[in-house]
Amino acid sequence: MNATVVVGGRPLTPDDVVAVARGGAPVRLAEEAERALATARAHVEALAGAERPTYGVSTGFGALAVRHIPTDRRAELQRSLIRSHAAGAGPAVETEVVRALMLLRLRTLATGHTGVRPETASALAGLLNAGITPVVPEHGSLGCSGDLAPLAAVALALMGEGEVVDTAGTRRPAAEALRAAGLAPLTLAEKEGLALTNGTDGMLGMLLLAAADLRRLLDVADLTAAMSVEALLGTDRAFAADLQGLRPHPGQARSAARLRAALAGSAIVASHRGPDCTRVQDAYSLRCAPQVHGAARDTLAHAELVAERELAAAVDNPVVLPDGRVESNGNFHGAPVGYALDFLAIPVADLASIAERRTDRMLDIARSHGLPAFLAADPGVDSGHMIAQYTQAAVVSELKRLAVPASVDSIPSSAMQEDHVSMGWGAARKLRRALSGLTTVLAVEYLTAARALDLRAPLEPAPATAAARDLLRTRVPGPGPDRHLAPEIAAAEDLIRTGAVLDAIATHLEEQ
Repeated sequence: MNATVVVGGRPLTPDDVVAVARGGAPVRLAEEAERALATARAHVEALAGAERPTYGVSTGFGALAVRHIPTDRRAELQRSLIRSHAAGAGPAVETEVVRALMLLRLRTLATGHTGVRPETASALAGLLNAGITPVVPEHGSLGCSGDLAPLAAVALALMGEGEVVDTAGTRRPAAEALRAAGLAPLTLAEKEGLALTNGTDGMLGMLLLAAADLRRLLDVADLTAAMSVEALLGTDRAFAADLQGLRPHPGQARSAARLRAALAGSAIVASHRGPDCTRVQDAYSLRCAPQVHGAARDTLAHAELVAERELAAAVDNPVVLPDGRVESNGNFHGAPVGYALDFLAIPVADLASIAERRTDRMLDIARSHGLPAFLAADPGVDSGHMIAQYTQAAVVSELKRLAVPASVDSIPSSAMQEDHVSMGWGAARKLRRALSGLTTVLAVEYLTAARALDLRAPLEPAPATAAARDLLRTRVPGPGPDRHLAPEIAAAEDLIRTGAVLDAIATHLEEQ
């Protein structure tokens, strides 16, 4: 069981978000958060009773903020806001994304800067703990004024409207699921409609999940590159620490160190170290792996810094300040997160591109240094991994398209009140697709390099790369006549996605 994640009193960590989003960890509000919620709510209620209108408390929203709303219609105003803003379309986004979004909105509520009632924050926590996931359509967020439509879909479920997915994975009406879980629908009060929808929580949640995935895939890329180096009779000399230190990028140093560790003790590498080896230097896709993989690591480090700052932020509009003022601001703009999401799509595409080039070399008799054409058992009768590389190439081409930034675009909305938007939600959606593609590309390199290592027998690979190959052999047979390859690619993807392949080599790398 995952430990309970306490919300409020301190910033959440990326691991907290992953634990709740993917692991189903329960949440609870800190006592400090409950006090902050009560204090801020008292300020809002004082303003609600004042004659002077306050945006978000006693006025309409967006371009309709000029209208003062009488007290007896403010509950209707909140209800109408949520219903009208829950205007998404398309397929439902993944459960883990919605749970991350809900947790991050709860985090901002817990700061005491949004002015919601304590019971509203508790209701959102209750929805998470009951495993009830609102159905959030994929399209609808411009990434400014926050992820309005996705967050409104969550708020709609709190009101007992719309649809949700329950713990059994069944899609059902929200009112029915709330009743079954013993939860009461909320009637929203002043300011709460805005507080539940004005956040960058969807794009931030996807950034945090993407960072966790990419961190794992970078380690896998170092491993599959090492396997390819061995398979292609490459050298590990270019990865030496003193050479890497001449260009002191931390990500490069880490990738080079992992490559050295993965190749340590390789009989294949040792077999061509002597003076009779005529090869001067390896191709870029082998020799420059630390530089490419390392640059991706450093880009990820920047994105994680952005996410860390966002986890300490209170994103809402207007916000309640400690002195009781309720002030409009622009902190809901998604540019900081949108840029980071777009930045990551570039190295994801490039990691896939260099992996595909390594794979292609193993299949080409002119460049593979003695391996059979396409690693086929009987070239001509068998095609080996020829079309697996086609799949890689198709995915790499798509990843290049997905690397085109979403955040350079903007489209005005709300009668030109919201005249510049971030498109951060779109950047996040395409990054998730890109990471899935990178997983496929690395899976094909893993399959191909493992097959090539088998074909180098009786020479043995390094202990680490041998462990990765041996794990694959528990799911995929070794070289032989052509077989249905799609299930083998899927099996390799599963070993990568679950982290099993990294677990298999962990002790070998620790020994170095």
